[in-house]
Amino acid sequence: MAKYQHILVALDLSEESDQVLQQAIELATNSGAKLSLAHVIEPLTFAYGGDIPVDLTEVQEQLQVQAQEQLDKIVSNITIGTHNQHVVIGQPAAEIHRLAEEEDCDLVVVGSHGRRGLALLLGSTANGVLHGAKCDVLAVRVSLPE
Repeated sequence: MAKYQHILVALDLSEESDQVLQQAIELATNSGAKLSLAHVIEPLTFAYGGDIPVDLTEVQEQLQVQAQEQLDKIVSNITIGTHNQHVVIGQPAAEIHRLAEEEDCDLVVVGSHGRRGLALLLGSTANGVLHGAKCDVLAVRVSLPE
């Protein structure tokens, strides 16, 4: 197995994020790697088609603050400096690629729900990250809460 230096963990802040983070922590511990976390918020104009004649800046800022608070809660039991926590706005796969390059990461860890059928054809963030990354990508199969 490769010895990684810097691991970027892409979290969607769902209940399954802890499974992805725990796997990344184990890898980082075994490799002696630095760990960075990322959460990407899609711009509201993407989500709503951009046809709404309303200024969504304040709503977008609130989403960003809430995401940072959730990320802070997730990492409260581990030591990761705020400079290694990234909450950004953009297209998830593209932003994860950008962060991985900017931070000189040699591994990106993402969660995968193992979609099948139509959801598989439409793609997922994990698939998008895999097909554009310039470093290794680990897709952690997460199990949904029962």
